[in-house]
This record gives sequence, C-alpha cells and structure tokens, in this order.
Amino acid sequence: MTILDPATPRETTVDPRDPLARLEKLFDPGSLELLHTRDKSGVLAAVGEVDGIRTVAYCSDATVMGGAMGVEGCKHIVSAIDHAIDHEIPVVGIFHSGGARLAEGVEALHAVGLVFEAMVRASGLIPQISVVLGFAAGGAAYGPALTDIVIMAPEGRVFVTGPDVVRSVTGEQVDMESLGGPDTHTKKSGVAHIAAHDEADALHRARRLVSMLAEQGEFDVVAATLGDTDLRALMPASPRRAYDVRPIVHQLLDNVDGESSFEELQAGWARSIVSGFGRLGGRTVGVIANNPLRLGGCLNSESAEKSARFVRMCNAFGVPLVVIVDVPGYLPGVSQEWEGVVRRGAKLLHAFAEAKVPRVTLVTRKIYGGAYIAMNSRALGATAVYAWPESEVAVMGAKAAVGILHKKALAAAPEEEREALHDRLAAEHEAIAGGVGRAMAIGVVDEMIDPATTRSTLAAALAAAPAVRGRHKNIPL
Repeated sequence: MTILDPATPRETTVDPRDPLARLEKLFDPGSLELLHTRDKSGVLAAVGEVDGIRTVAYCSDATVMGGAMGVEGCKHIVSAIDHAIDHEIPVVGIFHSGGARLAEGVEALHAVGLVFEAMVRASGLIPQISVVLGFAAGGAAYGPALTDIVIMAPEGRVFVTGPDVVRSVTGEQVDMESLGGPDTHTKKSGVAHIAAHDEADALHRARRLVSMLAEQGEFDVVAATLGDTDLRALMPASPRRAYDVRPIVHQLLDNVDGESSFEELQAGWARSIVSGFGRLGGRTVGVIANNPLRLGGCLNSESAEKSARFVRMCNAFGVPLVVIVDVPGYLPGVSQEWEGVVRRGAKLLHAFAEAKVPRVTLVTRKIYGGAYIAMNSRALGATAVYAWPESEVAVMGAKAAVGILHKKALAAAPEEEREALHDRLAAEHEAIAGGVGRAMAIGVVDEMIDPATTRSTLAAALAAAPAVRGRHKNIPL
C-alpha cells in the first residue's frame, strides 16, 4: 500500500505493520474515526463501521517497540473496550505485540492486567474478536485468549515464553512457528478458532463474524422452506459407513452470494464435533454436529469441552442453536478417563442445561448412551427434538445390548445358529426398548420428520420460540 506524502509529489511506502492501515482494512471505507490522537504508546484505537455495523477496534502498533504494551497503550485499549460496552457494540482487537514493556516494569504489568479486567467485564455483554497478525507473546498472549473468537494469520504467533526461554529451561528444541503458530493453535491447543489464509483474509473473517454476531437478523420461514432439499441424500446408504457431516451442515444453512454462510470454528481441533455460525432463513444460528468421519462421531474430552464453550458463547449472545446428532456414545479408554472426560463432559451437560436460547436437536441416524443426554436432550431443556425415519435412540445399539443381556444364551447356541439368534434377540430388544417410537410416546422426541423438510421444520421451531438470551460471562473453558 502506498500513499502520497502531502509535502512532496513522490510516493511514500506505508509499513505493512502500520496500525492505521490495518484498521482501515477492517472498517468500511471512510468510516474510521480515531478514539485518541496517534502517539508512541504502541496502540491505536478507533471506531467505525463493519458492513454498516458500528464497531470499536484497537490495534497494536508494531512499528513502535514491536507493539510492546505499556501504560498509555493499555489505557487506550481499556478506553476502547469501555466505549464498546457503553454503546453495546462489538470490539475487534488486532494483535502484533511482544508483550509488556520491560522498561516500564511492574507498572506495565499492572496496566496489562487492567486490560484483562476490561475484557472480562465485556465478556458475554458484547462480542470480542481477536485477530493475531504477528506476535502475541508474553502477557499479550492472554489478550486474545480472553476474547470470544481468535483468528490467526499465517504470521501469527501466540506463546507465553519464546523458544529461547523454553530451550534454556526445559532443553526442548522448538521454533516459533511450532511453538505458537496457527497450525499449533488450531490443531493441538484449541486456542485459535480460525487459521486465515493471509492478513487480508483474517480481517475479512473478522468482519464476517462481526456481522454474524451483531446483526443476527430475523427468521424467514418461507425463505427457509424454499431452500428445502433431501438432506439424507448426502449420507451413505449403509448405517455403518462413516461420512463427513459438513456437506449436510452447508446444505442446511443459507447460501449467500452462491456460497455457504457457514463459518466453522476450531475446525482442526476436536474434530469429532463440527461447530460454527451460519444463517438459517436469514437468521444467525450456531450449529453443533457430531462428525462420524472422526472417531465415529464419538464425544470425547476435547469435543465435549469445545462444544460446551460454543454453547455458552451462543447463549451469551442470544444465538439460537441447531444440534445435529449422530453419535454412538462417549469414546472409551484409559486415556479418555485420565484426560478428564468426566470433568470435561460435565461442562457440556452444564452448558446445555444452563442455556436459555432456543435450541433444536435433530437425530439423523443414532444417539446412544450418555451422549443422548449430553447432545441437547429434552431433559436438558431442548426447545424441540426431531428425528429422521429409521434413526435410533437407545442406551446402546440393539446388537451390542443383547450381546450383554443374553451373553450366556448366545454362548450356548450352536455356532451356525448364533448370528441368527443374535439378530432375532436384537429385533426383540429394539421393540421392547422402544427406540424413537418409545421416545416419542414419552415426549422426549417431538416428531419424526421428513429429511426433505428439515430446513423449514427447524427454522419454524426456532422462530416460534421466545428470543431469550443468557446472562453470563463467556469464560474460555
């Protein structure tokens, strides 16, 4: 990018790290208004419009001491967040900072702490989106982590201690990208929600999420009906075949300008769950879907935690939820128990039971065991629960169940008759246990619906429910 220097006719090259240039790329053209005079504080804050939505943004000035955070710069961030809270508008933080200013010592640390306190005050009240374009190191690492959504450009690096310190303390050899790059934080740690293609894409994704969260729209059930299509045609014919749930999610949600409206979050982490925002009949919704392509769609410690955080974010900002279920249960194993599947799985139970927003569940193929409860069941307050024909609702699969219940009878049967007996007992068990029919009879499944009317059915159920918003912070679970 170049601008004309008013003092001379020659062109002056703008430093790509220049905070004003970065803020201008975030905001709609001509809408930027600085919230303070530009200085050497290492931060520039402004207010402007994002797709016509009034938005506050602050940006590290990496041209001054590498964007290190000092007392004055932190004051600008706190003031910007307070402005966003007072006007109930979103705030975007653009990070490129090496951490607290060493020369300012404990004063800088205290100032950074005040930034964190402001972020917590804003949590759950207004959307906070972080865009990491360079370093977010030391104390600056926790800035993005305290916000709702973290987007990383390829050059983004988030870590508390750099490679040199790691090497001197632990002896581990690691470079900056492996320690805190986008791949690390979108696939291993779960810190980041989106890995952008480049800086421009990172700012574009931030704009898109501002629009999703701050301008949520209204349900148009007629428009949703016009987009109805047989979603089950996207699934394999065999109930034992794995498949990627994303095509179903994309087809369920609206297309905008020929592209799916779905913005997936944390796509590379806890991949047995797909979560993200999209539009359904013009209204922003949050989607959580089991993905049988990974771990058979099982819930595990990571996917339960990922889902719980997303449910609480949607609840805090009044975003209705669509929960698409095809889950065989919780992933068994020693590692899961040691990784806290009970503790982390309880977060998902708590999140759904606490949620006030409208939320519908769709069972596409099966829902077994404890995962039945955890995936937005009627017991936890689901607005409505629907099932496609031939889907299963049970403690476990019928064949697995009779393998336990009739273990002795199966063992005593002649080998050539054992499989037929197993099938007959499974059919009898399914009839007794009830499946979807029994679930409908006791009111925990509302209706069996035609897959071809799924969009309109879910949109109508959400539109009919009271638009309620939760009142809590969005702690980074």
